[in-house]
This record gives sequence, structure tokens and C-alpha cells, in this order.
Amino acid sequence: MYKEILQSIEGVEIYPIISLIVFVVFFIVVTIRLIRLDKNYINEMKQLPLNEDDNNKINSGELNEKHT
Repeated sequence: MYKEILQSIEGVEIYPIISLIVFVVFFIVVTIRLIRLDKNYINEMKQLPLNEDDNNKINSGELNEKHT
């Protein structure tokens, strides 16, 4: 049933091509952004859950005052 409906739509063969192109472009953009990320930022984010002192400072507002 669905096969006949899709075959009756003109130009339906372009949709899988468009979706593949969108996926590949998105994957390339994410990969490039990941490669270009600052290593210090990655290390900071990696240590964030483990650093209890900064978590306490964030809750009290001390850390935000230093950055502004």
C-alpha cells in the first residue's frame, strides 16, 4: 500500500538524497567543531563534575562574580 502511494508522488526520489546530504553536512560540521574546540575548554568541562569547590562557588554566586 505505502509503496504505491510513494511511487505515485512525482519527484519522490529526491527526498532520500536530500536527507543524506543534510546528514553528511551535519556530521561534517559537528566533526569540524569538535576538532577546533579549545583543549582547555574540553579539560574544564571534563573536570566539571569532579570539582566540588567550583560547584559550591557556583551555588553561592562567587564564581559568576569573578567572570564578570
